[in-house]
Amino acid sequence: MEQFAHHRRRGIAHSTNLVGRSPDWLGSCAFNDAPTPLHIWGVREMNPSLFTMLEQAGDLAEAGEAFFCYMNAMFGLDPEQRNATPGGKRRYRSSFLRLIQGWSFDSNGPEGAVLKGWVESRFGVCPSFHKEAIEQVSGPAWETYVEEKMSSLFHNNAIWVQLDLLFEFCQWAIRRFAFPGETHLTLYRGVNAFDEHWVVERTDKHAAVVRLNNLVSFSSERDVADCFGDRILTARVPVSKIVFFTGLLPSHLLKGEREYLAIGGEFRVSVDYV
Repeated sequence: MEQFAHHRRRGIAHSTNLVGRSPDWLGSCAFNDAPTPLHIWGVREMNPSLFTMLEQAGDLAEAGEAFFCYMNAMFGLDPEQRNATPGGKRRYRSSFLRLIQGWSFDSNGPEGAVLKGWVESRFGVCPSFHKEAIEQVSGPAWETYVEEKMSSLFHNNAIWVQLDLLFEFCQWAIRRFAFPGETHLTLYRGVNAFDEHWVVERTDKHAAVVRLNNLVSFSSERDVADCFGDRILTARVPVSKIVFFTGLLPSHLLKGEREYLAIGGEFRVSVDYV
């Protein structure tokens, strides 16, 4: 049997967050087994017109268009809406779209650090990997992550507020149109090695408890996951942990490989070999 390193580390976590749930519980198998809805405090209350507008949508595509129109009006995401400086140059405005596109190219790039930082801030679950394993807040790996997550290039235009709205829209869309009545989705992740994941418990060759990063990509299609590694991790992911999925927004904005972004932590997974 192939040997795997077992790690009893629980990971770094905050004692508080903005969803009113214990970060340790959010990052545990216990939450995944019996999840509850998650809502970021104040987002829906401060944006009632958005959710009133969404209630009028007839399907997910119409809701996605309405959401993007709202985000354009609030944050000026279209190039034509960017303010010109006195020198005539367009001022860069950070956008949640660019972060997700950057993540799809490299989850360990600066955009990935900002997204992981948002999860840390809102859910209290810290990353366990960014370019290398993060084991303590005093190490160089943590310092690199913090430097990138706070980059001034991305921290304008209320970027974390944009992500708050994206999460709340995603959760609304899941329950209204995409997966009504569902508590979990079966999703797949291809890996070549467990460098980015901590194997907490290995019960047999085809089953393990693995600590995934605080934000992690899955695919809804096993054949797509095959392209990313010779081991396929299969997990039951609570819908309340899903931050974004392909098809949530109009197709001309973002294209992905049946990708789902989800809050991580410890997951029970089956491990199969391609």
